[in-house]
Amino acid sequence: MSLSDSQAVVSVVAALAIVAGLAGVVVPGLPALPLCWGGVLVWALFGDAGPGRWAVLAAATVVALGGVVVKYLWPGRNLKRTGVPTSSLLAGGLLGLVGFFVIPVVGLPIGFIGGIWGAERLRLGSNQLAWPATVQALKAAGLSMLVEFLAGLVIAVLWVAGLLFA
Repeated sequence: MSLSDSQAVVSVVAALAIVAGLAGVVVPGLPALPLCWGGVLVWALFGDAGPGRWAVLAAATVVALGGVVVKYLWPGRNLKRTGVPTSSLLAGGLLGLVGFFVIPVVGLPIGFIGGIWGAERLRLGSNQLAWPATVQALKAAGLSMLVEFLAGLVIAVLWVAGLLFA
């Protein structure tokens, strides 16, 4: 295998990890940002991109760590302000995971929404009170996914820039 062949393999492995990471935003069990960052790590360690690869890896590390922090703090702060407890989100997450395997793919949102609504219905004792709390929890979950996806996209863009210019 020539040097260019091995570089192509490293680039393909890195690209697949990044794409899997971006998919991991919506697929349970795939750690989105660690996969995106891991793709850049593999490329930096085994690729022949010159010294710029370390700058790309450093920038990807900052973005990944920042994305993880913001992913939890920003939506969590919004939920705390609206009074939705973490236990409702955990119930939604658990039922969403079960739903994903019971009804492939579409069971995830059905289970997630049903779990949050059920937990809020039990907590608040009323359908009229449970639904607004469920909507707030869904907005927070959507914001968390958006932050994670955008961080993954920034990592992907950094990697492509590293491929082109490093």
